[in-house]
Amino acid sequence: MSSAPSPGPAAHSSAEGEEPVLLGRRGRTGHIRLNRPRALNALNHAMVRLIAGALDGWEGQDEVAAVVLTGAGERGLCAGGDVRGIHADVAAGGGAASTAFWADEYRLNARIAEYSKPYVAVMDGVVMGGGVGLSAHGSVRVVTDRTVLAMPETAIGFVPDVGGTWLLSRAPGELGTHLALTASSVGAGDALLCGLADHFVPAGALEELLTALEEETPARAVARVARPAPEAPLAGQRSWIDACYAADSVPEILRRLRDHGNPEAKEAAESIESRSPTAVTVTLAALRRARRLGSLREALDQEYRVSLTALHSADFAEGVRARLIDKDNSPRWSPARFDAVEQADVERYFAPLAGRELGLG
Repeated sequence: MSSAPSPGPAAHSSAEGEEPVLLGRRGRTGHIRLNRPRALNALNHAMVRLIAGALDGWEGQDEVAAVVLTGAGERGLCAGGDVRGIHADVAAGGGAASTAFWADEYRLNARIAEYSKPYVAVMDGVVMGGGVGLSAHGSVRVVTDRTVLAMPETAIGFVPDVGGTWLLSRAPGELGTHLALTASSVGAGDALLCGLADHFVPAGALEELLTALEEETPARAVARVARPAPEAPLAGQRSWIDACYAADSVPEILRRLRDHGNPEAKEAAESIESRSPTAVTVTLAALRRARRLGSLREALDQEYRVSLTALHSADFAEGVRARLIDKDNSPRWSPARFDAVEQADVERYFAPLAGRELGLG
């Protein structure tokens, strides 16, 4: 790649000893390549700043007709934010660095959605959490036969963010509610079904796509290599998903799932019951509220309030401990039962942040 907007100082280096984001030009495109493959390209604050700076620089360059996002390595685009780093920041510094990171990350999510040039996201391999925020708000979203997409936050006592509640609340029926509460992952077919992607391109044709983008419009380049959408398993499960997740409370959703008789419904109930009761309840409330909001910006403002409250919650600390640090996979949630989650505690997550609002909407 030729030189483009400066990747930044050496202090931003990745664990691999190189820049964590590689920026360059390929023909008519500005290319953003996430470059922390050993960490599955996990997103940190330096990377957010580099990407935002590149978008600013390329927007005024007529020779850049489109922006392309890819990830280094064979395993995925981006596995999400650096959760271990966020956990350590809370323990050591009260979460100030994480608060600043999220503010810039959510602004970047809005920037991507509103970008004046085509933004082509190659969602190959693992695409989770913050990776969804970098890709699913783009104008041209490509999934492959290797795509594994998820918003897995409830598994660590957290709540979907990076515009995830906006995206999932607009999936057909209650598919988004199912994905958010269970933290389930989906492949290319279901990602297309849920409105999280636009085109399917076989992984073996990605280099052909990138080459075509150098000279052609994204529409023509994608048309050259795109193939019919693969099977979407969730399409055949809409009846029980829509019926069960339409309930107004998590305990009622769980009752419907357990009583439905469908094996997949029972599995979904078991998955939800292993998650943080507070995080799942707040997630349901956030999705329902996001449906009534008028823009992604408003949803990001709401998510910022929720995230800053969750950041200091006991369940987030416990979820990271159990899933990522000790890896005993036996989190001790507080409260441990869904019927013990108080509505007042849920409302606290949506309360205005005195003097600290994100202010996007």
